[in-house]
Amino acid sequence: MKGPISQALAEFRAKPKTAGWLRLPFFQDGSAEAVAAKVDAVIASGAQVLPPPDAVFTSISLTPLEKVKVVVLGQDPYPTPGDSHGLAFSYRGSGRLPASLRTILREMAEDLDVPLPVSGDLSKWAKQGVLLINTALTVEAGQSGAHMKFGWSALVDQAVSAISQQQPAVVFLLWGGPARKRAALIDRSKHLVIEAGHPSPLNRLNDFRGTKPFSQANAWLVEKGLEPIDWRLDA
Repeated sequence: MKGPISQALAEFRAKPKTAGWLRLPFFQDGSAEAVAAKVDAVIASGAQVLPPPDAVFTSISLTPLEKVKVVVLGQDPYPTPGDSHGLAFSYRGSGRLPASLRTILREMAEDLDVPLPVSGDLSKWAKQGVLLINTALTVEAGQSGAHMKFGWSALVDQAVSAISQQQPAVVFLLWGGPARKRAALIDRSKHLVIEAGHPSPLNRLNDFRGTKPFSQANAWLVEKGLEPIDWRLDA
């Protein structure tokens, strides 16, 4: 009998809009099944894994490869139950927005001169072609980074490379050291790469605020003849 993550993987494979992602080696060479089995083993041991199994592949379910216009890389899901739903930085919890997300949304509001959103759910961005993907798609409750070495990173590296190769014009928003390391996978002759510090308040350099990534991204997309992203969440 399949574990919950293996079952979620099988269901992801069956979705009609996932064909582009399924061509990645990660889904062709057994890597996906191997990682899912590792996570299932953790669940079987009694640990609580987040997000819920049906949300693990949300980022690549909501944003097909051929629809990607913007890429935002995160680290791993929020380790508090109820907060994460499979999109990098996105939040569906009932408490105060996480600090990094507050910084991102404050920058967006100031950059575009729009009201600060109340919602932290970034699904609206994902549905417009913003790939919000974490380096690890799972985490254990209360243990940030617990699954960073499980093999999920191969999926992210391959996704960035495939988008760079296959898509004609994409904006890559690389925030923080781990994300910026992936700049080497991107063809800058085709795509726009905007690098900045991490939006976390723990970033002592504080080199994220004031970088205006949202207006830059939209101006470049329009220049390339593409629809800009409506970054407003409460509209």
